[in-house]
Amino acid sequence: MMVTEALADILSEFEDIEDRTQRFELLFDLAEDVDALPPEEWTEDNRVKGCQSQAHIAVRIEDGIVHLRGGADARIVQGLMGLLSLGMNGQTVDVARQVTLDIVESAGVLNSLTPSRSNGFRTMYDMVIGQLREA
Repeated sequence: MMVTEALADILSEFEDIEDRTQRFELLFDLAEDVDALPPEEWTEDNRVKGCQSQAHIAVRIEDGIVHLRGGADARIVQGLMGLLSLGMNGQTVDVARQVTLDIVESAGVLNSLTPSRSNGFRTMYDMVIGQLREA
């Protein structure tokens, strides 16, 4: 299984952090790694349904390369988008498809989240992977 070096590095950081607050701080930092999808481009089609926050993620594939843009009204959700972005944005569809929930869960990223946030991340992931499968 191949994941990007950037995603592998950040997941390794999560594995090393036991303090929940520090995990949240790292997630907040990841919000900066998301190419912005401005609110005026938020539509029903790119809304992450089932997320407790307003979250939108747009997937475009051009010349076999995945382009993700996202936006959310909660920084933690934006940070979760950052995880996907580190593993998928700018990668080939084949590499992006190799980012699995198991990889993220094994690093303990989702352990610090409330069940609704964790489910929101899963919904976001499923939404992106569904579009990659269609490519």
